[in-house]
Amino acid sequence: MAESACDFDLWVISVLGKDRPGIIRDLLEAPAKMKVNIVDLDQKILQGHLVMSMVADFAKARAAPAELEAALQRRAADLGVEVSFLPIDQYRWSRRRGKSLQVVTILARDREGIIYDVATIAAEMGIHIEKALVTARGELISIEFVMDFGSGDGEVRREELKRGCEKLGLDVVVQEMDKSRKEKRLIVFDMDSTIVDFETINQMAQFAGVDREVEEITKRAMNGELDFVEALRSRVRLLEGTPLEALEEIAKNIQLTQGSEELISHLKEVGYKTALISGGFTYFTDILKERLGFDYTFANVLEIKDGVLTGEIEGEIIDGAAKGRIVNDLARLEGISPDSIVAVGDGANDCLMIQNAGLGVAFNAKDILKKVSDGSLSKENLIGLLNVLGLADKGGELL
Repeated sequence: MAESACDFDLWVISVLGKDRPGIIRDLLEAPAKMKVNIVDLDQKILQGHLVMSMVADFAKARAAPAELEAALQRRAADLGVEVSFLPIDQYRWSRRRGKSLQVVTILARDREGIIYDVATIAAEMGIHIEKALVTARGELISIEFVMDFGSGDGEVRREELKRGCEKLGLDVVVQEMDKSRKEKRLIVFDMDSTIVDFETINQMAQFAGVDREVEEITKRAMNGELDFVEALRSRVRLLEGTPLEALEEIAKNIQLTQGSEELISHLKEVGYKTALISGGFTYFTDILKERLGFDYTFANVLEIKDGVLTGEIEGEIIDGAAKGRIVNDLARLEGISPDSIVAVGDGANDCLMIQNAGLGVAFNAKDILKKVSDGSLSKENLIGLLNVLGLADKGGELL
């Protein structure tokens, strides 16, 4: 026999109307007096209009759903809102705890059809979109989706979703809901081709006249074709005899990646610690620490004698393994979990750094790094990290 509306304890109450001070209090007055338990609530202001939905539990209420609906409808005209009631299937509600909720952040230059494109990919994969929030930041648009991946292989779905979005030219970061809500405290960055818009060793090679040789080794190392330590030592040996003045000249003309200065400044304003973990050289990380205010910097030390490079490196080399260890070391030093760390890099030697952090973002990266990251940002969208972290100015619209 079919269930009637009165058989349901859980109801969705939706409200739409013009916003004004005190309207939430006025709407919740009747449920409170009737001892109706509000077990879920979502409320947004959309262009001056209130959009609110709440789940009301009538199991122990002093009134039936019809009585509360009548009371709210009487108030609706005075409040300037429209109210609707819908019952919730108890079985489906109980299944909410079995969901696989993911926070999917999409970033792109604004254009028509972006939300439709992502919704199409999700629908074809059987992924359910539960919520979407749009935030505009200049020409950049960010859409934060809450998606239910269901009971299938979550990792496979993550990768398929990422690939589908990337094919459309969209930057995408996918985080498990629980992990995304954990407070992030420290952001670590690679330096070359991440904070700095070039490979510093390639710039040094131009002064030494060995740029072709060094660029070829750099390219192979970034793609994971060469051992990083071997590649670094080979390149530095080619720089033997380079005068210190060459490094000074590069430092004077150091070019930051678009958005990096604004990003670091904003992160520090809201209380984040920041670090550079670079396979490059301390000569440049020290300058960036002073210029941008990094709390920590780690890099390789070039041996310099009589004002020229000897072609050797002093002490331990900062390779991929060292970068991964440093993430864990910083977590202990700051007294935080690695889950509270975000790592951003671009090359193969950033893989462990990305994997050891709670959130790993591949920036303008090679495929080898994208495979182990939570998502990727393209070269013009580094500032979009603020959206991924929920730090962008909120003028969002609920869809």
